[in-house]
Amino acid sequence: MYIAYVVIAVVLSLVLALSAVPDITSDPKITDGIKALGVPDSWFLPLGLIKIAGALGLLAGIVYRPLGIAAAIGVVLYFLGAVITHVRGGDTKSIGLPATIMLVAVAPLVLGFATV
Repeated sequence: MYIAYVVIAVVLSLVLALSAVPDITSDPKITDGIKALGVPDSWFLPLGLIKIAGALGLLAGIVYRPLGIAAAIGVVLYFLGAVITHVRGGDTKSIGLPATIMLVAVAPLVLGFATV
C-alpha cells in the first residue's frame, strides 16, 4: 500500500501543480470561465497557492504520513468547493474535472490511513 500511496501522491501532486499555474499567472483561458462562476480576480493567486501547498503536503506525506493525510483532506475539500461552485454557477458541463480530482484525492487519504 505504501507504493500505491507514493504513486498516487506523486501523480496527484503533478496534477495540482499544473492546475495551479493558470491560477497563479491569471491565464484568461482558465480564469475567464471561473470568473463567470462568480470567483473574484483576487482569489486566483491564493487558490493557486493552496493547490501548490496541497501538492507539497502530499509529497511530504511520503515521509511523514500525517502531513499527507492532512493534505489529502485539504485537496478533497478544495475540490468539493470547486464542484459546489460549478453547481451553484449553473455550469454542470465543467464539473467533471474537479469531481474527478476530488475522487482521486480520496485515494491518498484512504491509503494514508492504511499505512500509518
